[in-house]
Amino acid sequence: MNISAKITAADAAAEIAAMPLEQLNPAKVSRFYDDTIWPVFERLRREDPVHFTPDSEYGPYWSITKWNDIMAVDTDHESFSSAEGITLINQVAMAEQEKVMGVRRRGGAGFITMDEPQHSHARKAVSPTVAPSNLHNMAPLVRERAGQILDSLPIGKEFDWVDLVSKELTAMTLATLFDFPFEDRRKLTYWSDMVTNQPGHGPVKSWEHKGQAMMECFSAFQELWDQRVNAEPAGDLISMLAHNPATRDMELATYQGNVILLIVGGNDTTRNTISSSVYSLNKNPDQYAKLRANPDLVLSMVSETIRWQTPLAHMARVATRDVELGGKTIKKGDRVAMWYISGNRDEEMVDRPNEYIIDRERPRQHMSFGFGVHRCVGNRVAEMQLTIIWEEILKRFPEIKVVGEPTLNWSAFVHGFETLPVIIPHRV
Repeated sequence: MNISAKITAADAAAEIAAMPLEQLNPAKVSRFYDDTIWPVFERLRREDPVHFTPDSEYGPYWSITKWNDIMAVDTDHESFSSAEGITLINQVAMAEQEKVMGVRRRGGAGFITMDEPQHSHARKAVSPTVAPSNLHNMAPLVRERAGQILDSLPIGKEFDWVDLVSKELTAMTLATLFDFPFEDRRKLTYWSDMVTNQPGHGPVKSWEHKGQAMMECFSAFQELWDQRVNAEPAGDLISMLAHNPATRDMELATYQGNVILLIVGGNDTTRNTISSSVYSLNKNPDQYAKLRANPDLVLSMVSETIRWQTPLAHMARVATRDVELGGKTIKKGDRVAMWYISGNRDEEMVDRPNEYIIDRERPRQHMSFGFGVHRCVGNRVAEMQLTIIWEEILKRFPEIKVVGEPTLNWSAFVHGFETLPVIIPHRV
């Protein structure tokens, strides 16, 4: 929800209900920004769960909005390819970006945009860094840094939770995973925001500004590669890519695509869920009271927030052949958006899906990390950070009070928070 929204939720619902079904464009960004997207997906799940939008800023595309249909697409990597990019692509924005960057980048060229078997070979190169044993070793450092962040927060004064907590914790953890210079960690946040935003939104001033930031990012990571490839193998993500036989000889564009994937993936899920947890608990004070009374519910609350928020609203694929789904024929070459944000509210799969319930019977039953071969490689890292930060919050603060509506991202992909004003009244 955005305080400057020009349309109320009721007006949006009425407009969507009256609109001819074929005119519905679920990826209309203003609805995400104003938090008026929910009636769109409710209507599509009810009336047209496999929905075709013939004309949009993304070109023609299909929307898959129910849980089982999304699962069918996500787990059929032979019929639905990631090689043409894993998001809906704004055609005008892509043309502008290509003009500035001088190259064609359809969603990046990292392992997430590879099909099998190349995808699994490349993915395995970074998997040890996010394996349970490594996360267990990393957890004390994350906890120490989370404590430092929380202990530095002002008491009794308004501040932006997104900036001082959500961005800072994810930047610290990413810097650790990359073994990136710790004093420059907020560059990782900045580059992530530059990747996922268009001019006029986030920190992006122009396409040239975006291009400069990307070149700065790629240059920094080329230096890291050059250092690591000539050193003994180590446990950070860059060293693993540089020394693994499956990735050490990859093309430059592939390396750069992997860097972007790891930066954005490492930032957005965790940071937006940290913000959403504070916002959601404030909007549901009975659930906040439940959590304070029983801190053992932290992990369950984290999973419920990941479902409720759905930090990445969709993933996209391109059909490699004609496919029948939900009584429709998706043609070879058609782009297909799997709306995780809708699947997570599917009434047939989730009990009382529009309610935020932190002690659900099966809290980890959600779509936010995807399924199949492309399931989020860093999901355990996200859960670790979120669990630790809330364990440390509950030790320190009886309450974090939201004092104004958040500003949301201008995006139909990253479903998150730009700002969230809060006050911490006092410490424990």
